[in-house]
Amino acid sequence: MVMWKIILASNSPRRRDLMSGLGLPFKVKALSGIDECFPAGLREGDIPQYISRFKAEAYRSSLRPDELLITADTIVWVDGQVLGKPADEEDARRMLRMLSGKTHQVYTGVTLTTSVKQVAFQCRSDVTFATLEQSEIDYYITHFHPMDKAGAYGVQEWIGYVGVTQLTGSYFNVMGLPIQRLYNMLKKEFNITL
Repeated sequence: MVMWKIILASNSPRRRDLMSGLGLPFKVKALSGIDECFPAGLREGDIPQYISRFKAEAYRSSLRPDELLITADTIVWVDGQVLGKPADEEDARRMLRMLSGKTHQVYTGVTLTTSVKQVAFQCRSDVTFATLEQSEIDYYITHFHPMDKAGAYGVQEWIGYVGVTQLTGSYFNVMGLPIQRLYNMLKKEFNITL
């Protein structure tokens, strides 16, 4: 039984779709203009975990005692560099060229917050891309406009169909929300069941 009023704090349609798949009632509440900067020394999964906690703090003072807030952030990590959302089409091309023919990591940090408790975790998936031709990169950017996606790609879109040769870990994490792990944390930490 759900005793909490669950709030998904996200503008991402993919996160909303994944959350809907759990069958738990929730509402979406997304503040705009939250700074997603992070301290320079952070690496890999610590980056999105920090940002998801930072996002939670923007909401925390307005949470009612019966509300449970879910915040998340996803990054792509390749060659010791973090790839967030591309600034423009040229930046998206640069990112996809970096991913072409390589294995990279996708990290999502998730924070679950109530007025009295906070639990955070991170999830990692390894994704290998085939070598992409420039025409394939251009086609994908022109037809799918991946400006709102970490690393400039959505694994569930055309580029995932033709480019991803191997994926280890959670597929849904690569989409932006490790939904199975989230469900287990909701059960374990907040006694949420169907």
